[in-house]
Amino acid sequence: MSFETMSHNCGHSHSVPSSVYQTLEELDFERGIWYAAQHNDITRIEKLLRQGVSPNAEDAAGYTALHYASRAGHLELCRMLLSAGAEPNSLTRAGRASSLHRAASRGLVDIVKLLLKSGALPDLQDSDGKTALHRAVEGGHYLVAQALLDVSDVSKKIPDLKGQLPIDYAKGKENMELVLS
Repeated sequence: MSFETMSHNCGHSHSVPSSVYQTLEELDFERGIWYAAQHNDITRIEKLLRQGVSPNAEDAAGYTALHYASRAGHLELCRMLLSAGAEPNSLTRAGRASSLHRAASRGLVDIVKLLLKSGALPDLQDSDGKTALHRAVEGGHYLVAQALLDVSDVSKKIPDLKGQLPIDYAKGKENMELVLS
């Protein structure tokens, strides 16, 4: 464990484990809507929304509460955030991932269907050039791939930055090649 020396105005100093320190960014995250979304704290989110916090507020990395709720599989919370005006096509800064990418990569078919019904665009590409379909196929999530294709089969024909189509990631994955053919 590392220690930092702190000195107070009274002239005394002592060592404190550096693990007790949080950055302002970490504190902001924990107090904000994002931590509550990650942990499915619906009561806290309702309170924050009543206080005027935007459902589209971004954390330091550009993630919204919907990104966190979608990835974590919190269906009712996703529904609530979308009803409050959360944007389903918001992209993170670094990875340019949408909430649909996040849910598809985890195989969360009910959230994928909700996002699609709420206007999520299935053909958005992330920073790797991958659509939600690429992410679903990579993870072997047959039902998610089918749900995405039920809305649009265009993403079957979109190559990622490596020139790979979703079918290229289906090799050896049960049922996936059938869905994509």
